[in-house]
Amino acid sequence: MANVSKIFSKFATRTSKLAGKPATFVLAVALVVAWAATGPLFGFSDVWQLVINTSTTIITFLMIFVLQNSQNRDSEAIQAKLDELILVGAARNRMVGVEKLDERELDKLKKELEERAEEIGEEQEERSREKVQIR
Repeated sequence: MANVSKIFSKFATRTSKLAGKPATFVLAVALVVAWAATGPLFGFSDVWQLVINTSTTIITFLMIFVLQNSQNRDSEAIQAKLDELILVGAARNRMVGVEKLDERELDKLKKELEERAEEIGEEQEERSREKVQIR
C-alpha cells in the first residue's frame, strides 16, 4: 500500500505541476475551440455536446483527487517546517500542532496572538521613544 501511495504522490505532483502551466491552459482552450468548430460538422447534435460534457466532467472529477493530494502534502510540509522553526526558535512550543484545533479554539488563539503582537508593538514604540529622549 505504501508503494501505491508513493507512486500516486509522484503522479499527483507531476500532474498538478503540469496542470498549472500556461501551455496546458492553451491546450485546453485549443481543444474547446476545436470541439466548438466541429459543431456545424456534427449538426450541434446531442452526441457532440455529450462529448465535451462527459470529458470535462471526468477530467474535473479526477483532478480533484490529484490536486487535493498535492495540496494536502504541501500543507503538511509547510506545517512541519513551521513546527521545526517553533521548536528551535524563541516561539512558544505550545504552537506545535495548533492546526488540529477546532475553529473556535483557533479564533481564540488568533485573538490572543493579535493582542500579544499589539502589546509587543507598543513596547517597541515606547523603547524607541525612550532612546530618542536619551540622545
